[in-house]
Amino acid sequence: MPAFLDRVRAQTLMQEAGIDALILLSPEAFRYATGAPAGVATMWRRAGAVAVLVPADAGLPETAVASDLFAPGFRAVSPITDLRESPIWVEALDAAGFDADTPAAPQIAARRAAQPGPAARPSTFDAGQTYAHLRDALAEKGLSQARIGVEMAAVSAEDLPLLQASLAGLTLADATRVIQRLRAIKTPEEVARLRQAVTLAETGIRAVQAAMRPGISRDALAGVWSDTIRAHASGLNLTGAWEYISVGRNPWGGNAVAEPGDLIKVDVGCLIDGYTSDTGRTFVVGQPPRAAAEVHAALMAGFQAGFAQLIPGTPLSEVHRATTKAIRAHGFDSYARGHFGHGLGTGPGSEEWPFIAADSTEIVTPGMVLAFECPWYITGLGGFIIEDQVEITADGAVSMNTLSRDLISV
Repeated sequence: MPAFLDRVRAQTLMQEAGIDALILLSPEAFRYATGAPAGVATMWRRAGAVAVLVPADAGLPETAVASDLFAPGFRAVSPITDLRESPIWVEALDAAGFDADTPAAPQIAARRAAQPGPAARPSTFDAGQTYAHLRDALAEKGLSQARIGVEMAAVSAEDLPLLQASLAGLTLADATRVIQRLRAIKTPEEVARLRQAVTLAETGIRAVQAAMRPGISRDALAGVWSDTIRAHASGLNLTGAWEYISVGRNPWGGNAVAEPGDLIKVDVGCLIDGYTSDTGRTFVVGQPPRAAAEVHAALMAGFQAGFAQLIPGTPLSEVHRATTKAIRAHGFDSYARGHFGHGLGTGPGSEEWPFIAADSTEIVTPGMVLAFECPWYITGLGGFIIEDQVEITADGAVSMNTLSRDLISV
């Protein structure tokens, strides 16, 4: 995967925030900035397994810190040339040309002497070594007394003291929002991955729709989804998939079996190179009950009202307000939802900042890719969702979806 970090945009955001450099610590931000996998030491999601230092001065090179085990792979794919290694628990040795028919110990000793490793290895990884590399790199770049923005969302209360002690003398600021804003604007290559993901997901949804009938179970439909996307993933780097399919009057009803009049909610996503799609549609077995049709019509009105507000320069809070107002206008004046969508990318889940929420301070901006959704989960009636994956262009919102948003009878 290529690196997607935009140094010019990063420079602008850092200048606005009054910081001299960024330190990225999460595995998602690491891969975004370097194009290389973060490695197994990030599995615990503890700060210090990897790091990337990005100076505000776009003329200064980035510095990355990765585990010694993953260093060769990093150098093979990343444009960042200043890589510093820290040890992890895995003992590994490059023994190319090893003679398997002669004693092992002398051969290994000779190779170890030629490429010495640490005298001892940590139980997991050495965050202190990672931070020491960052401190050295900051000094080399003339930033040892600077104000440094840190991805504090990736740092636990337990991990913070070591970070602070290791970078003593520097002024550390929380730059989580700066990094989120940086990642929220997608490059054309990122958009292409998200388009591939949603196209594959819609292929899966069509197959699920074709399989719907009275007597089919929720788990059987989930199996159709999984089998279909894997069968159609040739040539794509499918790195995962997820589904929230529900059948029947209980949206949380487990492996329910479809009966006439039941709703089937299909909320699914595919991951291409780690970039997740997010699409939702609602179906009904046979004719919809009156109440179901009324609820779906209200959600459709909310979707249309909110989608019309997805114009560059519009506050996301206004999109939330317009959507809520339209749904309530259909008689559901108690309807309240915290957000009507979110960013898409490579986060640990399917939802990324920014959120289309009443308290959002962000505005609709070209380059964003958002999941815009109007769901409602009503035990006793069923699960509803209308959700599109939307690219924000200079001219407005463009849906990446092709499926009908109607309540489809099957």
